[in-house]
Amino acid sequence: MEAWTRIARYAAVCAAALLLCAGLTAGASASAGDTPADPSPLADRLDDYWTPARMEAALPADVQKGAEAGTTASPVAPAVDGPRPGEYIPPSRSFDGIPQAGTFFWTDTTGTGRTCSGSVVHSPGHDLVLSAGHCLRGYAGTSPKRHLAFVPQYHDSLKPFGIFPVRTNGVYVPQQYYDLGEHAGAGYDFAFAVTEPNQDGTRLEDAVGAGARLLTGTGYHHAPVRMIGYPAGAERPLECWSWTTRWESDDPADPGTFPRIACDGFVGGTSGGPMLLPWPGGWAVIGVIGGYHTGGDTPQVSYSAYFGTATRALYRAAVTGAPPAGPQLGPS
Repeated sequence: MEAWTRIARYAAVCAAALLLCAGLTAGASASAGDTPADPSPLADRLDDYWTPARMEAALPADVQKGAEAGTTASPVAPAVDGPRPGEYIPPSRSFDGIPQAGTFFWTDTTGTGRTCSGSVVHSPGHDLVLSAGHCLRGYAGTSPKRHLAFVPQYHDSLKPFGIFPVRTNGVYVPQQYYDLGEHAGAGYDFAFAVTEPNQDGTRLEDAVGAGARLLTGTGYHHAPVRMIGYPAGAERPLECWSWTTRWESDDPADPGTFPRIACDGFVGGTSGGPMLLPWPGGWAVIGVIGGYHTGGDTPQVSYSAYFGTATRALYRAAVTGAPPAGPQLGPS
């Protein structure tokens, strides 16, 4: 009986989603009268660099959720959460994506291409992208060796809205995440990136339409929630409709309370992907895949750091151009 109740609840979520999403695209058009900036030489160079072959070969920043590529394992054996007995796991499906979600591309210190998911967030500058802290920490700037850029609605090696360089010193990760690390700082696993115009000189939101509204301090229980992410080795993103609940960490190495969401198939590469609510004129974002073992230990269950005062403070820093945080230097 309990299983049928869960299935009925999921059906209600999907039905509500269909009703709430009707006509959303009407509010996603670019603002009339926006004047493009001058064409961006940096965007042109990045567009030339990120060929279809390089984008297809790029590896996810998180080889698997719970272990960012290139990092060492936690000295404490992590607890593993997954589907509970009898829990219904909503399915995911591959699709062409939406303009407000996309993927970052960059090269690591070895020159290997990397990717991570992200979403466009509404901002006064029409230039802001939200992702996970473990995706973007350490990637401050756009030096030629890193090629850091965002591609909205990337799919099938296409860049339908062009490519948007990340501004020099435009990566914002909470200072707490740098100081505590990805385990003790799991509750701060979110980040923003300020972009420059694309090849045509068009700002991000002027190209893709209104970004998602950032919601903070709204609690842990939300429905319907649309989660989007780019899985490892896939040319198209996944989407899944579900609901979020409250999860108290059972691992002292990763303390905190996190929004938890059950959605099948969200493997490595989906980190940084948004958890969206239908919103008048478009979408609102209440979380990203990240935190509590870097977004989840299994493909069926994902987490987000809770969006509260620290998230809002980081957003303000990004939109006002405050100096970004960074790793604290130890004694010489």
